[in-house]
Amino acid sequence: MTSITNAALPYMSPEKTSLSLSYSAESDSRPVDAVIFAGVSLVLGTACRQLFNGTRVPYSVVLLVIGIVLGSLEYGTNHNLGKIGHGIRIWNDINPDLLLAVFLPALLFESSFSMDVHQIKRCLGQMVLLAGPGVLISTFWIGTLLKLTFPYNWDWKTSLLLGALLGATDPVAVVALLKELGASKKMTTIIEGESLMNDGVSVVIFQLFLKMVMGSTSDWGFIIKFLAQNSFGAVGIGVAFGIASVFWLRFVFNDIVVQITVTLSVSYFAYYTAQEWAGVSGILTVITLGMFFAAFAKTAFKGDSYQSLHHFWEMVAYIANTLVFILSGVIIAVGDFSSRKITCEGASWGFLFLLYLYVQLSRCVMVGVLYPLLRRFGYGLDWKESIILTWSGLRGAVSLSLALAVKQSSGNSYISSETGTRFLFFTGGIVFLTLVVNGSTTQFLLHLLRMNTLTGTKKRILEYTKFEMMNTAFKAFENLGDDEELGSADWHTVLGHIPSLKKLQGEQVNPHDGCEAGNVDPRNIMDIRIRFLNGVQAAYWEMLDDGRITQGTANVLMQSVDEALDLVSTESLCDWRGLKPCVRFPKYYKFLQSRIIPRKLVSYLIVERLESACYISSAFLRAHRIARQQLHGFLGNSDIASFVINESEVEGEEAKQFLEDVRDSFPQVLNALKTRQVTHYVLNHLNGYIKNLEKVGLLQGKEVSHLHDAVQSDLKKLLRNPPLLTLPNANDLITTNPLLRPL
Repeated sequence: MTSITNAALPYMSPEKTSLSLSYSAESDSRPVDAVIFAGVSLVLGTACRQLFNGTRVPYSVVLLVIGIVLGSLEYGTNHNLGKIGHGIRIWNDINPDLLLAVFLPALLFESSFSMDVHQIKRCLGQMVLLAGPGVLISTFWIGTLLKLTFPYNWDWKTSLLLGALLGATDPVAVVALLKELGASKKMTTIIEGESLMNDGVSVVIFQLFLKMVMGSTSDWGFIIKFLAQNSFGAVGIGVAFGIASVFWLRFVFNDIVVQITVTLSVSYFAYYTAQEWAGVSGILTVITLGMFFAAFAKTAFKGDSYQSLHHFWEMVAYIANTLVFILSGVIIAVGDFSSRKITCEGASWGFLFLLYLYVQLSRCVMVGVLYPLLRRFGYGLDWKESIILTWSGLRGAVSLSLALAVKQSSGNSYISSETGTRFLFFTGGIVFLTLVVNGSTTQFLLHLLRMNTLTGTKKRILEYTKFEMMNTAFKAFENLGDDEELGSADWHTVLGHIPSLKKLQGEQVNPHDGCEAGNVDPRNIMDIRIRFLNGVQAAYWEMLDDGRITQGTANVLMQSVDEALDLVSTESLCDWRGLKPCVRFPKYYKFLQSRIIPRKLVSYLIVERLESACYISSAFLRAHRIARQQLHGFLGNSDIASFVINESEVEGEEAKQFLEDVRDSFPQVLNALKTRQVTHYVLNHLNGYIKNLEKVGLLQGKEVSHLHDAVQSDLKKLLRNPPLLTLPNANDLITTNPLLRPL
């Protein structure tokens, strides 16, 4: 393997290999036992997830404790756990590079692909600060304290090696925690993005110091070349794989199996190419790939396909997280019991807790030094968020894998066996302490800082929604409470069996009644604007599924909403602002007076641009109309709802005017667009009709397949050869359109 210990000694010495083989023969262990351990881990993880669901105990902490218990039973008490014990030993002896290659690509891709692209763009400066200078500050701070206070006579390179190993947060642990705690979207993006990026950076720095410890040259030219090659090379490979895979997905039509397989295979292949073939950071490569997919490929998955993709990656992440945390606990237990000389020393435990304080102190120093810059980039950072950012610096499986690499590379003139064992002991202890102490108390800290409480506006909306739930329940009872087969039902009995409804009874109060439009709390207006824009974005997704807009148009529309969401506290609805550059008659139209221009070029310059602009304008108007209807249906005629609805209507004036201009000058463009939309809608409707016939049992296997393939074939033809329109000649264009006349 060329990744972690490229210039180091082989992982397993002949003596260790022979001992492992002899043990395997004596205990009748077989490779299939590793599968048994994985199965048992998933069963235990599922049971704990169900048992601790709804409690304040983080799922990742429970898994880590389970792993420590299993490892202690197998190694600490010489208790033979049979096949499960054999599986534990097989997994514990796994090569560190293989451990990373099995779990990290899927976990990193899932995390980066699920992130909000607009949030990433806004927070990118903060992420780079934390992942670049932040990792260097933590590495040198921890390394310096180790060198000055620990009594192990480590040189500077060895101390900095452990500092690099512990200097970055672990994305697997951090992401798992944030998803459980439900932190704010901005905070989650910053912490998750930092943990993803600085994990890759820390591995690169770790590789650098490991090469230096193992005797490689350490001049500045080598260091700069190594860091640049690993960082920029990884980003380049990730982008290249992203472009290739997105291009591939364009030729995949409504085949979710192929789409999911492409995303899974490309994540592992990109990791392998970067890590083993190019010798750069596979972690940074997969993170870049996932973010590229999030930016350019999300709209390639429509309707059920996107839901299936989401559920698939959610399941992959759950399985990988379960195995990673249990295996991390096993490795910690093995590290403690395999170094009994160290663990029996009271001083070793004292230095472990001292190192934990150093790690937390380094995190405080890093956030404190960068705080003035973090406040100015992206969405900013207040003091409460900086405390959560400091306390959420968890360590996990990646740090353990790097410590295993050091231990297995020890026993030579560069790194002694005792040093390798201490590295694993200290790393395992830090992983345990950060997950148990920090991970278990982060939710309490969020509550203490009042960062997980509902605002007054959200509370009013929640109360109003509860009353609406009662109305909805009663309407459902009216529709279902009486039928010709069974007769009537008793509403009071129904209410008695639904305790949640009992708490909802009372007088309905609109959360915004009594607010005059000119004297409305700005926080209330901001909240309703956010809800309105979320409804607009949801309408765009629905139009994409129905074939009303293309993937490119959807990306432009989604981005306009994201940009408007950033301004809801200071400006009225302004999502049309981001669409204006795409919706206009270009100035170069006046050159159509020339008869030299080829007809195909005229077609491209006019039709392509106007089609895209008309798609955007019509989708914008339709989405706003849908969102206005939903808001009015939810809040009724309240002043604040009317206030936001009026803003929406003002927003749509320019879009309406543009479509009117096109209708006057190029009516055939709108006709062609409407023809395409109707054709796509009819074909989608036929697909739904076929599925419904299968659902009710009127059609079966081959019949469904035959009809479905026929409709899919028509859809492919529509996308590749859409209905064309007949262009008028250049003179007609210039004569009828005042925008094209000479100035």
